Amino acid sequence: MASTAADLARRKAREEDGTGSQANAIPFNQQDFEQLRSECLQSGSLFCDPTFPATWDSLGYNQLGRYSSKTIGVEWKRPTELCPAPQFIVDGAKRTDICQGALGDCWLLAAVASLTLDPQILSRVVPPGQSFTSQYTGIFHFQLWQYGEWVDVVVDDRLPTRDGKLLFVHSAEGKEFWSALLEKAYAKVNSSYEALTGGSSIEGFEDFTGGIAESYDLKEAPPSLFNIIRKALKLGSLLGCSIDISSSYETEAITSQKLVKGHAYSITAAEQVHSSGSLVDLLRIRNPWGQVEWTGAWSDDSREWAGVGPEERRKLDHRADDGEFWMSYSDFLRQFSRLDICNLTPDTLTSNQVARWNYAEFKGVWRVGSTAGGCRNYPGTSVTQRSEVTEGQTEDDASV
Repeated sequence: MASTAADLARRKAREEDGTGSQANAIPFNQQDFEQLRSECLQSGSLFCDPTFPATWDSLGYNQLGRYSSKTIGVEWKRPTELCPAPQFIVDGAKRTDICQGALGDCWLLAAVASLTLDPQILSRVVPPGQSFTSQYTGIFHFQLWQYGEWVDVVVDDRLPTRDGKLLFVHSAEGKEFWSALLEKAYAKVNSSYEALTGGSSIEGFEDFTGGIAESYDLKEAPPSLFNIIRKALKLGSLLGCSIDISSSYETEAITSQKLVKGHAYSITAAEQVHSSGSLVDLLRIRNPWGQVEWTGAWSDDSREWAGVGPEERRKLDHRADDGEFWMSYSDFLRQFSRLDICNLTPDTLTSNQVARWNYAEFKGVWRVGSTAGGCRNYPGTSVTQRSEVTEGQTEDDASV
């Protein structure tokens, strides 16, 4: 009882002074970014993170462990050793900055890609003003939502490489490093890179926003789902989708129309176009690999585009070999199995017009046989967050 009372007292004190809020994030591992950077500037040294060192332990414990064939030849290098003029962000963070490497964290990268659609939210996760020129000391920081609180995570910029190239996530241009460093920060809070192998985009969505997520089984999709998707994108929600697998042998198996099973995609737009006198619902979907695109109807070079006027074609910008493609909503329902939507909490939104719902937060602990019911693969026992419908809302309004 004494320990419970002390914990409650600490929580109350934190709530009163705002500790753990976005404006007053808690230094992860008690590492203060400004203090550490100042110390490096004074000593003229580059930061080396003692809590997440450039060693085998930070890579992994099994498939990425010390004696694994997958880690032969791995070297930790700073971006300044990989290219002559590295940059943190070039012309704003874009979806194409995120190309998956030799790590099964497509679920995380799909969440990051969705994050780039809203510069305001992205700037909360990736604090601005960081660079490889002004006050560069090899230290960077990011903010993540962990267990009901915002934490500020510092990392050094030593990244795993092989043959002079980044081993994991990288930008298409090769000289932009914000996404690789964000991946490292996420690996740090999860103890290693290998811990990121396999997961749900919902986890990434929530850890980047503190938002409240919901899932739809597309075999039982409500009639209004396309409108829900459009409204969610308009309100800044993050969206991901995936194709279920029946066994581990199907993981990342590629279908005849170039869709990847057991793989996380992000949904980046929803539009309606006029085609041969009819209105067609389309979704823009991105593969975090940065390649391997849908080849069916409404893909980059499909004949369906011939029926769309030139102005609409230019608006949709449908031809690029970047892993992003358009697909009809009807095909989406047939091809994909699950849709995840992460709705932003009212404190995330700055416009009074979109903060139309409330939420409540409850503190708790995992208890064997009670609340520790497993991950989201077991919806019957997993503890999930739910939003509450506010007075005067419709059910559809509450979904977004």
